[in-house]
Amino acid sequence: MTTLTTLSKTAMAVVALLTLSACQKDDTPSTPTLSAKQIAKLIPSRVKNRQSWAGDIERVFDELKLHKDKQNLCTVIAVIDQESNFHANPSVPNLGEASLKEIDSRLESKLGKQLAGVFRTMLATKPSKDNNFVKQIKAVKTEKELDELYQAIFDYFTTTYKVSGVNSLTKLTGEALDERLNPITTLGSMQVHINYAKAHRRANMTDRTLRADLYGQYGGLYYGIHRLMKYKADYDKPLYRFADYNSGIYSSRNAAFQQRVATLTGKKLAIDGDLLLYSGGGVSDKVGQTEQALIALLATTPTPMSDKQIRSDLKKEKKQSFESTQTYQEVNRLFEAKRGKKPSYAIMPQVTISGPKLSQDYNTNWFATRVDKRYQTCMSTAKQLKL
Repeated sequence: MTTLTTLSKTAMAVVALLTLSACQKDDTPSTPTLSAKQIAKLIPSRVKNRQSWAGDIERVFDELKLHKDKQNLCTVIAVIDQESNFHANPSVPNLGEASLKEIDSRLESKLGKQLAGVFRTMLATKPSKDNNFVKQIKAVKTEKELDELYQAIFDYFTTTYKVSGVNSLTKLTGEALDERLNPITTLGSMQVHINYAKAHRRANMTDRTLRADLYGQYGGLYYGIHRLMKYKADYDKPLYRFADYNSGIYSSRNAAFQQRVATLTGKKLAIDGDLLLYSGGGVSDKVGQTEQALIALLATTPTPMSDKQIRSDLKKEKKQSFESTQTYQEVNRLFEAKRGKKPSYAIMPQVTISGPKLSQDYNTNWFATRVDKRYQTCMSTAKQLKL
């Protein structure tokens, strides 16, 4: 009897162990890891120094602990090629003229009317009439040249004019004049926004050192790959990650959520992936259309949600954890009940792209589909090479 009991316990333990093993997720990547030499073959043949770019891409992937398979690598290669054609310091047509318009548009809001007038006069007359700053700005060809020139201009302004208002403004905002006014906000081979790079500095460095880092080949890749790849999303195709790169992290997922809210409420909402309003780099106290629609919708459910809880959930819209919130799950439940099917996880955000470096306005779909074509070309190359 004892023997049978012991055997029975042993068998149960074995079964339990096998069951546990079967349920545990194997995090070991199932796709092959590529070497720098193989990565170079995926980069378009027109690119000079393909091996140098491939080596830095490999190093960044290792530093960020990303799996170097063809899918991930082609995702990155496609974005680099779209943003800069593999130039660490890309040149931009009419860059100087466009930046002058951009900086002029923000002078009064950033400096006030009086200081803005002083700054405009300085640009047109200093350091000399024959070689004034306006003339110098119009002559630049690359972002780095323009960035460094603006830094010199801001230094000249603060040291030459000794304007007390400038020092007071810097102390009040905690932001140097050049960071308040500099029109170069997206930098490097992957055109990363300076605010994202500031939030993810790879070393202890000043804002100016950070900008210089972004113009380097490795630095531009580091921040771009970080921005593109260092978040988890259940997208069934890279197209939506490309859209996110243009319009914001999780904007494709959030756009699908907005569409569900619009369907349930019958309200016309902007399907742009922003669930909250933003102002001054943070969440605004104002209630936007999507939040208003949610408040009305979720107030009538069997377990009504408060405005405070909805706002708290929506503050997670830039994180994967938003999907675990009551707001997200309740909207999904209501949608499934109404439509009898599971909702789409992601759709294309409807966002217009504009800026001083663009010759005309575009939209996120334009950007994402162009990048996706490059991705498909890269994947075809990998298939031909049997990588």
